[in-house]
Amino acid sequence: MLQTYCTVSLYIWLRAIRIKFLLSSVISATLGGIIALYSYNDVSVFDLLLVIIGVMVLHASVDLLNDYRDYRRGIDTKTRRTGMSGGTGVLPEGLLLPGTIYRAGLLCLLAGGAVGAYYIYTHGVIIGIILGFAILSIYFYSTKIVDWGLGETFVGIKGALIVLGSYYIQTAQLDELSILAGAAAGSLSAFVLYMTSFPDHDADKSGGRKTLVIRLGPASAARLYAIFPVLFAAIVIYGVYSSIFPTYCLLSLSGMPLGLMAGRNLSRDSAEPVRQMRYALVYSRISGVLLIMSFVISFIISTLEVV
Repeated sequence: MLQTYCTVSLYIWLRAIRIKFLLSSVISATLGGIIALYSYNDVSVFDLLLVIIGVMVLHASVDLLNDYRDYRRGIDTKTRRTGMSGGTGVLPEGLLLPGTIYRAGLLCLLAGGAVGAYYIYTHGVIIGIILGFAILSIYFYSTKIVDWGLGETFVGIKGALIVLGSYYIQTAQLDELSILAGAAAGSLSAFVLYMTSFPDHDADKSGGRKTLVIRLGPASAARLYAIFPVLFAAIVIYGVYSSIFPTYCLLSLSGMPLGLMAGRNLSRDSAEPVRQMRYALVYSRISGVLLIMSFVISFIISTLEVV
């Protein structure tokens, strides 16, 4: 009986923190560590793992506080939950109490802040600036940031800063490589948020949110979706052309067909957006992982050539 209760409780909490979406932060943090390995032939596994844990709990904090505030604003009671949009449903379904979700969100924020504080102590002001931006943005994401229509911008910057922070902790440097890699990771994260905003358009608008889909209108937003995968491709191609990225990074463009398929029939009022959101999510994950693997392959080959 106790085992069943614990299993159910674990499932509810994994659902509340949107475990499937945490992978974007893991990819960004890992990318920062791997490009450090590529550039300096060395990486601290301890620091990389601690950074991954830190960004995961900070990401969980965003989702928990977002669920709490969307429920309080009545947004999550109006959305159609799809498993990828519409909130987690744990509050409308009465699976957890609003206060419990809020306290858990703050606890995750404090835990992530503690990891960041350690690196402020060991690495100084640059990490402090990144952490300060992260904490303020996380806390105000579901109120001021989305109300100002900056949700996608925040998510893009968040993805970039995770790469920069992870890289800086390994190298104590910020350079063109880390900035370009951060921009690539940020574009992938922003794309997923953009696509998952389509089914929530009406509920978000009634609750005062201003996503890009609301600002542009669903029809115009559906026509502009390709900006994100094209931006990712442009960053990678520029990186390779300028010799900042190794040539193997072109492998990360293999997922482009999935990214472009995400826009098919997007403006139709049907179940189709669910399929398109899956395309966007899979494209984002595949492209991020392939970008990481490209740097790993290049590092291995350059190491073998030296030997």
